[in-house]
Amino acid sequence: MKSGKINVKTENIFPIIKKFLYSDHDIFLRELISNAVDATQKLNTLVKSGIAQTELGDTTIEVVVNKADKTLRVIDKGIGMTEEEVLKYINQIAFSSAEEFLEKYKGTDSANLIGHFGLGFYSAFMVAKEVEIITKSYLEDAPAVRWTCDGSPQYKMEKNDKTECGTEIILHISEEDEQFLDEHKIVSLLHKYCRFLPVPIRCGNEKYWDKPEGEEKSVELERPRIINNTNPLWKQAPSGLTQEDYLKFYRELYPMSFEEPLFQIHLNVDYPFNLTGVLYFPKVKNQMELQKNKVQLYCNQVFITDQLEGIIPEFMQLLHGVIDSPDIPLNVSRSYLQSDAAVKKISAHITKKVADKLEEMFKNNREDFEQKWDDIKVFIQYGAVTDEKFYDRVKSFYLLKNMDNKYFTFDEYQTHIEVLQRDKEGNLIYLYAADPETQHVYINAAKERGYDVLWFDGFLDTHFINMLEQKLEKARFTRVDADIIDKLIEKDDVQVSKLSEEETKKLKEIFDNSIEKEKFTVKIEPLSETDLPIMLTRNEFMRRYQDMEKLSGQKSFYSAFDHYTLVVNGNHELANKLLHEGDTEKQATLTKQLVDLALLSQNLLTGEKLGEFVKRSVGLL
Repeated sequence: MKSGKINVKTENIFPIIKKFLYSDHDIFLRELISNAVDATQKLNTLVKSGIAQTELGDTTIEVVVNKADKTLRVIDKGIGMTEEEVLKYINQIAFSSAEEFLEKYKGTDSANLIGHFGLGFYSAFMVAKEVEIITKSYLEDAPAVRWTCDGSPQYKMEKNDKTECGTEIILHISEEDEQFLDEHKIVSLLHKYCRFLPVPIRCGNEKYWDKPEGEEKSVELERPRIINNTNPLWKQAPSGLTQEDYLKFYRELYPMSFEEPLFQIHLNVDYPFNLTGVLYFPKVKNQMELQKNKVQLYCNQVFITDQLEGIIPEFMQLLHGVIDSPDIPLNVSRSYLQSDAAVKKISAHITKKVADKLEEMFKNNREDFEQKWDDIKVFIQYGAVTDEKFYDRVKSFYLLKNMDNKYFTFDEYQTHIEVLQRDKEGNLIYLYAADPETQHVYINAAKERGYDVLWFDGFLDTHFINMLEQKLEKARFTRVDADIIDKLIEKDDVQVSKLSEEETKKLKEIFDNSIEKEKFTVKIEPLSETDLPIMLTRNEFMRRYQDMEKLSGQKSFYSAFDHYTLVVNGNHELANKLLHEGDTEKQATLTKQLVDLALLSQNLLTGEKLGEFVKRSVGLL
């Protein structure tokens, strides 16, 4: 038997591993399974090349939980280690055996070698008070060895009677980590980290119901519980897959999702870096449906994280699916990933591929693209607002939808409205509505003048509009209930006021006496006789910034300056009736009724004032 001291540079390496190396202790299982997969694939490589004179049997990796003796075992039938290799690869912390293996056997498939034996193995000490390694090399003459360490830099190593090549890691779980002696817990972790590894992984048995031949009823049976799908869809050639294959894999990724994705993008890149994956577009219609952390990051089918802030653009986190690349370091620190040059290049490439796919859909089948637009608009808006390069890629096929459910690109819509919808400064005015129900009156009024109205009902629209006003030349976006009636270019059929200057002044005084002057301004406009007698408009700037405050959850600053304009139609017969009403009390009642009607149309009449309005309406009837 040999004993000695592990080659570490500080006596405090184990406390550092236990407390600071990994933010999540669960990671130890991923590391040990990754090593077992690595060892299994190495043996497979040697057998196929004829170097290893052995036969590959069942290569399933076993994970065994034993509550009685408080152990957790990870058992593989891989390449194993000689005594010299244990001394080298286990006792020299952070030495990667895969690097030497690749150098020795050039031409092997490096993508299949995880190669993190060393530091990853020592993550076992986060949950174990003692760790054993029982291993036998594939080399026929090499005896098996048993290595033990109790979490101090001291180790022991002796010969062992193991007869088959492979490695068994035995963790003697510490008292504070006995949660890892729960088989359901371990199965859950294996599903999280290992469900797409390329070597079968078994943990215990699972029960299922079946109806054996000759039996009248189904009976409960047991079978080995295999954790993983060893050939996940993203590793397969897109040419051999059907849409049903993609949907089936989506259900495998998200078994609790009840809605199918709209479409997907299959990533398959081998230059200038290796990248595979499938990204699904879910339906994203409103703020409640923005579910992040649905994209899973893998390195050679080993799960790394689904917390991708700073690793991929924020708007890409609205997608679902898988990204896998051996060029992404299997690292414990997300901050390291965020600053890694390869990760940044991969992130930029994914953004480009997504934009290219969207453009391809638009060009190949615009009708189908328009049908999907309402479900993907928020994603594209989010990307355009937060990533200037993405905006530059999508601006040629971004769609504006009007109240008649017709779709236009920016260029198409500019041509559509450029004759009628310019203000006196020559700005193109993009009228829009956010709520067809409450803004119905204003929409109709705009349409009657020949104006087109866009439909902006998304919660990101205000931010998007602000950006577009910076991007589009001489453009202004104004909601239909904003104070713009007098700002559009006058047409040949512009209405002439039926009121004299003195009558206009008197009518304004009548309404001024019925309002709170600090909240309302009265304007008399010569509108069409068929227009409403009175409308309530609001400053576009103030309303827009209040919407942005509401979205961000900030305490409203602009609401303190909230102000409305009462636009009175001086050409309506009711204006004339008010001017010539001799009973001042009745005149005031009718005026108040008209003002309240305008407030009611904007949902601004509530509580006691609404009750007064109802009572007054009954009296007038």
